[in-house]
Amino acid sequence: MIKTSIKITSEKLNLQECYSFVEDNFCGGISAFIGTVRNDTQGKEVTQLDFSTYKPMAIKEMQKIADLALEKFDIFKIAIHHAEGVLQVGDIPVIITTSSKHRKAAFLACEFAINTLKESVPIWKKEHFSDGEVWVNAYP
Repeated sequence: MIKTSIKITSEKLNLQECYSFVEDNFCGGISAFIGTVRNDTQGKEVTQLDFSTYKPMAIKEMQKIADLALEKFDIFKIAIHHAEGVLQVGDIPVIITTSSKHRKAAFLACEFAINTLKESVPIWKKEHFSDGEVWVNAYP
């Protein structure tokens, strides 16, 4: 049985796809983190974000995170999907879903996955403002 779904795509991310992947009659809890493009960073108006990846390495790192989450927490399945390319305010750059028999493991694994992704996956974010643009730290 496949317990992980890892994806980087320039297509719009699909919450239902991530939810359906982790859903199972064995599980009483499903947790989701949905990152959205906000319209403000430190008081500056954000017009769009541009995500670039080193895809082969990013997929490997995301798989490591998923595998570690399965080992570390009592979860059944995990999906980690990230967008690449230009995203507008309100768009979704990242979705993580986890499922477990009880809710606590799903919550903890979801939090672990997004925090680790931001620290270790080679995905770079450029913020575009009404008065310029800037690359934000090495990871999203």
